Amino acid sequence: MATPRKKTTAQVIAAYKRQGARIETKARAPLAQKSDFSLWYTPGVGAAAAHLARKPKDARRMSVKKNSIAVVSDGSAVLGLGNIGPYGALPVMEGKALIFKERAGIDAWPIVLDTQDSEEIVRIVKAIAPAFGGVNLEDIAAPKCFEVEHALIEALDIPVMHDDQHGTAIVVLAGLMNAAKVVKKDLKKLRIVISGAGAAGMAIAKLLFAYGVRDLIVLDRAGALYAGRGNLTPAKEALAACTNPHKIAGGLGEILEGADAFVGVSGKGVMSAAHVRLMGKNAIVFALANPDPEILPADAKKAGAAVVATGRSDFPNQINNALVYPGIFRGALDKGVRKITEETKLRAAVALAALVAHPNAEKIVPDLLDRRLVKVVAGAVRGAS
Repeated sequence: MATPRKKTTAQVIAAYKRQGARIETKARAPLAQKSDFSLWYTPGVGAAAAHLARKPKDARRMSVKKNSIAVVSDGSAVLGLGNIGPYGALPVMEGKALIFKERAGIDAWPIVLDTQDSEEIVRIVKAIAPAFGGVNLEDIAAPKCFEVEHALIEALDIPVMHDDQHGTAIVVLAGLMNAAKVVKKDLKKLRIVISGAGAAGMAIAKLLFAYGVRDLIVLDRAGALYAGRGNLTPAKEALAACTNPHKIAGGLGEILEGADAFVGVSGKGVMSAAHVRLMGKNAIVFALANPDPEILPADAKKAGAAVVATGRSDFPNQINNALVYPGIFRGALDKGVRKITEETKLRAAVALAALVAHPNAEKIVPDLLDRRLVKVVAGAVRGAS
């Protein structure tokens, strides 16, 4: 099948201008006659309002809360574009809402905030939470994203997930499960190097650790994290305490020697062919920086990598959050869960990996158009305790 020709920036902007809104509200109850107005608005709505004032938990059954998600961003870390504010974030959040509806039947709405203050973000989301069954945080910069997510999880009785962290981590774990099968290695025994200690890098490391991987090393711009290294934020200190067990110091060149797998969530060109050649036999390379990966797949393979993945749709093995977040929230809404737990994430990763019956170097994760995705991931969420 021929690869679709990439549209120019001007063509994309023209398409968005022609389309306008990509989502809309739609009536689910009829207003065909006066009795419908009487039931669904006044006077009937008064009985519903009085009932929910007394029993707010029934809102899950009696209102839009049953099937709605707030997709929230402050625009501080949008895709590879950085801090471009709420209007820059709006098309991304609207796109996510479109995916929620089309793939999982969830009514999602883009909520972009004209503030980047952590406390104010938490206050606003708490204030609007009664209308929603869940909150998907997106494109909020680290370390602020950790503070906001933690505060909202503690404050709300609906599931809250920062997708840049946990959606990425789930798909990476699923991809590594199948990549390890391809190279005939035990994932839990691999030495894995993660380049990038932001939101995604930290979440990937934590989920891999929860799965049972112990030989993990995470690098930030100053080099490898390890217990006792100076100038670490509290979040990095906590990560250093459970990774890099041998306290290896240095940059990527030193850390990659003999490594089984590389996961890049950092930036363009961070990895070279020489770096790949330092790695162990049948190396796994996940170069996930967008839009330009740490190393191009052809260069990684030429240098000896056995399995290569990126975040892009024009290369094989796209590690894309959209593989999981519709199913995660579908399952959470169906079950009425309050939190997306580590067990939930692990079960989702296992279910996602299992959709690829016979993994190979060019196929370690399902295709985005696989219609089984939402059903299988949602089922894993519903099965979690």
